[in-house]
Amino acid sequence: MADSRPSSTPSAHLSATPADRPVYVIGAGPGGLAAAYALRARGIRAVVLEKSDRVGASWRRHYDRLHLHTTRRLSALPGLAMPRRFGRWVSRDNVVRYLEKYAEHHKLEIVTGVEVFRVERAAGEGSGDGWLLHASGGRELTGSAVVVATGFNHTPRLPEWPGRDGYAGELLHAGQYRNAKPYADRDVLVVGVGNTGAEIAVDLLEGGAARVRLAVRTAPHIVRRSTAGWAAQYTGITVRRLPVRLVDRLARPMARVSTPDLSAHGLPRPETGLYSRVRQGAIPVQDVGLIDAVQAGKVEIVAAVEGFEDDKVLLADGSRITPDTVIAATGYTRALEELVGHLGVLDERGRPVVHGARTPADAPGLYFTGFTNPISGMFRELALDAEKIARAVARRLA
Repeated sequence: MADSRPSSTPSAHLSATPADRPVYVIGAGPGGLAAAYALRARGIRAVVLEKSDRVGASWRRHYDRLHLHTTRRLSALPGLAMPRRFGRWVSRDNVVRYLEKYAEHHKLEIVTGVEVFRVERAAGEGSGDGWLLHASGGRELTGSAVVVATGFNHTPRLPEWPGRDGYAGELLHAGQYRNAKPYADRDVLVVGVGNTGAEIAVDLLEGGAARVRLAVRTAPHIVRRSTAGWAAQYTGITVRRLPVRLVDRLARPMARVSTPDLSAHGLPRPETGLYSRVRQGAIPVQDVGLIDAVQAGKVEIVAAVEGFEDDKVLLADGSRITPDTVIAATGYTRALEELVGHLGVLDERGRPVVHGARTPADAPGLYFTGFTNPISGMFRELALDAEKIARAVARRLA
């Protein structure tokens, strides 16, 4: 992949004067790039600060076979369609290409190699509602507003399982997994049955792993990515603003028709309704081969991991297994505490209390995007949030 540094600004250019304070966007992923474009489209100077050396850093780290589970047409960011040649379900590599092209096409002002450690209210006479950013290299940057877009999948979360540090086998987080090649002919346990865990399990199976087991604590809702050409995303958009109980009731008969009962294989249908689970933060698993693999007994469902003992993995049902490798698809944390936690803008789970055009009551001019996992599609919501944020900033500056 070619190194792309669109409109990169020299470090010396970052010292904005109080009379010319840009809006700083933290993070050059899809949410940050979309917000920067939407701001520029309204004549507002936006400077994107990215700690890595290229845009789309988190997407570059995802596993090789990853594709968007949302359609190409409904995943484009404002101002630039995704090329038709990318197909309906856009691959990871093409997402990266699109983000590079997006930054170049819109001539976004992006500064790479700059990490922001802390955001606080600017102090001093005439500072108004400005914000002070403390960044790498001793930089102190003053902006008229700040958009935090550091990403939903920021820092890998590896549970503090008892005995984990002394485990003699191979243990890695799913964020370190790239493809199945290193695990051919090996016995692999995948922990976690979200979309990442489910897809990695299928990838291992297809890549020649000798045995694939999937540790499940709570059975997920599983939906078809597309049925007769109708993408699951379309349904997500249709029902998103309907009452939760109504969507739960509608989803039950649809699930019985579209997906088989896997109870005999260890994956019973969840008792909690689909949309109720979404509101709790659990997005349905989109099937990319898991159903067939479980039905065929090629991906074995086992109980949740409770801990480790020497070379053994202890499961919740009391059994002990000895896989060659354990891959923990246990999610990520937002890691916003050091950046903005002191401002009182995070909830008990470390997520922003508001997002999009809304700003916290005690932090006007501080915006967040990309910290929800909507049933209607992440990229689609990032695009909508970008436009809302730009309108809100324009009103404030006016």
